[in-house]
Amino acid sequence: MGYPCVLYWITMTTSIPAGGGKLNYGVGDCKRQGCRRSSWITSVTFSRCIQKEISWSRRVSKFLRIQRCSSSQSPITENWKSIRTVTSYKRDGSTKYFDFAVIGSGVAGLRYALEVAKHGSVAVITKAESHESNTKYAQGGVSAVLCPTDSVESHMQDTIVAGAYLCDEETVRVVCTEGPDRIRELIAMGASFDHGEDGNLHLAREGGHSHHRIVHAADVTGREIERALLEAVLMDPNITMFEHHFAIDLLTSQDGSDTVCLGVDTLNTETLEVIRFISKVTLLASGGAGHIYPTTTNPPVATGDGIAMAHRAEAVISNMEFVQFHPTALADEGLPIRPTKTRENAFLITEAVRGDGGILYNLDMERFMPMYDERAELAPRDVVARGIDDQLKKRNEKYVLLDISHKPREKILSHFPNIAAECLQYGLDITRHPIPVVPAAHYMCGGVRAGLQGETNVQGLYVAGEVACTGLHGANRLASNSLLEALVFARRAVQPSIDHMKSSNLDFSASNWWARPFVPMALGINITDKIIQMTKEVRKQLQAIMWKHVGIVRSTMRLKTAERKIGELEAKWEEYLFREGWEPTMVGLEACEMRNLFCCAKLVVSSALARHESRGLHYTIDFPHLEESLRLPTIIFPCSPVKGTWSSQQLHKQSKYLELQP
Repeated sequence: MGYPCVLYWITMTTSIPAGGGKLNYGVGDCKRQGCRRSSWITSVTFSRCIQKEISWSRRVSKFLRIQRCSSSQSPITENWKSIRTVTSYKRDGSTKYFDFAVIGSGVAGLRYALEVAKHGSVAVITKAESHESNTKYAQGGVSAVLCPTDSVESHMQDTIVAGAYLCDEETVRVVCTEGPDRIRELIAMGASFDHGEDGNLHLAREGGHSHHRIVHAADVTGREIERALLEAVLMDPNITMFEHHFAIDLLTSQDGSDTVCLGVDTLNTETLEVIRFISKVTLLASGGAGHIYPTTTNPPVATGDGIAMAHRAEAVISNMEFVQFHPTALADEGLPIRPTKTRENAFLITEAVRGDGGILYNLDMERFMPMYDERAELAPRDVVARGIDDQLKKRNEKYVLLDISHKPREKILSHFPNIAAECLQYGLDITRHPIPVVPAAHYMCGGVRAGLQGETNVQGLYVAGEVACTGLHGANRLASNSLLEALVFARRAVQPSIDHMKSSNLDFSASNWWARPFVPMALGINITDKIIQMTKEVRKQLQAIMWKHVGIVRSTMRLKTAERKIGELEAKWEEYLFREGWEPTMVGLEACEMRNLFCCAKLVVSSALARHESRGLHYTIDFPHLEESLRLPTIIFPCSPVKGTWSSQQLHKQSKYLELQP
């Protein structure tokens, strides 16, 4: 069915002590866990599996170096002419040259851009408006040790416990240690956070945290951080913002056994022109893939584009089974006045409501969380989401209630003004009545595997933010650690990016090394409209499959059913496209998003099938317990295109795709 990956567990030769988060790998067999069908893509060969005693965060390129099945002649030569830094060079309207290309305009992309702009020209490429990202919708805040009674060790312990002991201890220590400085930098740049009566930062507490350590701006923290960063970016003469540019595929080539990233192809969704960016360094900061599910707190732009592009570019992917469902998204069905239009993304009810004393009830006003965990409403998100899911299924109800009305009215309105205003427009006063809530897909704990400096196994490609899998979150993200991770890794990726940029040479002819994608104008508007409509229906079907079979509670049978149904749906969709005259190198927003959604959905299903235990966000009734011997990350290595699908191949390699079809 064209599943694009083979999964490996790395056999350990050294044990991990209980409570430790460091992942030490020994030399062992890379066991195939995912190849159940002959039609799956076979794995590439490896010159070696892993160096002995190398942790996740120690320079991933040392142990993610992959022996390719075949290598083209290296495009990197000593005769390349160097591009002048600081100013970009435009050879023609459809090709642009920059020192740094940043894909994504959330906190990770913007923070990184501001730093590397001191050393060269920067293109910030964003799918919609520059302010539209997951960052904007982050309500709760940023976690950091800023209180004298708190400690880095305590923050680390909370992170590791929430992550079900799958976190990388070295990564956790780095993030928790460097976090306070990243907050101070934001404040220096003009970000405004809430302060208490004593004049100090007001620190909130959220589920899974043992201390008050959440820096926030009421309940619109992400929006405030985005505002401050965007203002600085727009004032920087070395940064050019490209709005409404959808990233299609990374431009990669071979340098011996190494894959090298040299830029990205994009589609200007307003002019329908394909724009090619050639860059010395590329940062992926494109967010997550919440829209593989029908209900998500993510904005419409979160269709897994970065993860899918990186996978097609032969980057290593990790821990995709760990999809975090936020326990409390606003349930429109329970509002006194129903919204007239279906939301593109669910409205988030921040974790901080429970941190401030909010209590969860079923529709009979029975408090239920103490039955599931002694921490009750302050348990980590995976525990609370499963508790709510269990209540809904047992009682055949569609939502539960989150009540904060027992707190003083002034406190509620000052801490949660955005939530109060949103609910009030639908007839609900949260100072007097409980809020109807339901779990929704929220955050991908897995992603493109990264080292301590955001580096990947693809030379010149760095990652930060939700698209990355750094080892911080393990099997479940601790509340308010996402913005923190984005800030820390965006900053840590700067120096190696500068070093790579200075050592790289580019030739203006580089733009001609890859076939150009093109917009399907020749098909005509009638056929194009039919394809778009068909694709929208397929998208809904994929989301329904994922919610029904790959949701909060899973089973092997459900996962295998999802694997089969997704494969059949993808094959049916691709057959329809090509029957209507679509060509493999054609691009359109809806079709390219769909191929990315298929790619990410299959990565999630394959990873979930490979994990034969329940840990963190991955709960399966067939393996309901933790297994210490399986306390290892899931790793998805690149594969050779024996019989791929459209979603699994870079567009500039699509001539090979046609040759592989029966």
